[in-house]
Amino acid sequence: MRKIILSILGVLLIVGAYFGSKYIADTKKKKRPTPAKVVKTVFTDTVQNATVQIVIPANGSLVSKRRVELYAEVQGVFKSSGKLFKPGQEYRKGESLIRIDASEYYATVQSSKSNLYNSIAAIMPDLRLDYPEVFQKWQNYLSGFDLNKSTPELPKMTTEKENYFITGRGIISNYYNVKNLEQRLAKYTIRAPFNGILTQALVTEGSLIRNGQKLGEYIDPSVYEMEVALSKTYASLLNVGESVVLKNLDNTETYSGKVSRVNGSIDATTQTITAYIEVENDLLKEGMYLEANLNAKEEVDAIEVQRSLVLEGNQIFIVRDSILDVIDVKPVYFSDTKAVLKNIPNGTVIVSKPIPGAYAGMLVKPFQLKDDAKKETPSKKAN
Repeated sequence: MRKIILSILGVLLIVGAYFGSKYIADTKKKKRPTPAKVVKTVFTDTVQNATVQIVIPANGSLVSKRRVELYAEVQGVFKSSGKLFKPGQEYRKGESLIRIDASEYYATVQSSKSNLYNSIAAIMPDLRLDYPEVFQKWQNYLSGFDLNKSTPELPKMTTEKENYFITGRGIISNYYNVKNLEQRLAKYTIRAPFNGILTQALVTEGSLIRNGQKLGEYIDPSVYEMEVALSKTYASLLNVGESVVLKNLDNTETYSGKVSRVNGSIDATTQTITAYIEVENDLLKEGMYLEANLNAKEEVDAIEVQRSLVLEGNQIFIVRDSILDVIDVKPVYFSDTKAVLKNIPNGTVIVSKPIPGAYAGMLVKPFQLKDDAKKETPSKKAN
């Protein structure tokens, strides 16, 4: 009997424990809350098409528009010209940059000029007897012949007989031989072709200069050019004469320039086109690195937006009745950060800043600035 009672108690205990644990488990279950509907706030802008100036960024270093590399065409010792041949030395147009000792060659030129003079003087008696009509002009030529000056041009021969007579005596060949020597003599002195400054000097006074040796570099510091390489897609946008704004790397100085030339061919290796920007300013120096913004073209009926807003397939997000949608656009220009778009109707509300995870049909709320001034309670008037 005792065993039966214990068995019944054990069964009851097990059943009670089962229902007790089930009750406890049921009481701990919490109903999952329904997620709240999230509406993202977006920045928007209303489209108003206008004329957009397409600006192409570029950079490069300045090079003098007029520069001369000085080379020697003769040989001799470098003589002093009154100014030190050093970098930074300024010269006026026509001033002597380099003088090479030409005393030996000068004597050769004078000897040839003297031979020419003697040849003409020797035919004067024959001219008086056989060609009296041309005697006077040759006599005047001899009277004006100065060995210390450049050889004057021979008198113009008017008759065929006179031409044969003068040529047969070797006067024509002697004359051109003298002119050739004079031309070479002039190369012993190198003169400044324009007002400028010496930027490189590779020889010093007293050094021996050899034929073909580079002597230095000479530039005009008043006008500079900046060579920039632009993508071939901009080739049709660049126009000669367009104004350009240039800035230094620190953005502390601004200069005004213009597009002076555009290369007619595209580099086959880099697929870029070269443009040259001319700029004048007393503060500029050759070799300075500048950044330029080229006003390439004006696009009518267009808007400018952030490049990140343009989706694949040339589409952008718009807002219609608090719902995101996409429309097709026509991009006409892309820069690193901006894009110029067309074919967007006026009054269209577009998204002005990117939205992470955005999709067509997404519920959004345009951002509006609160007018705190309207919420302020009016102050009481002072008694």
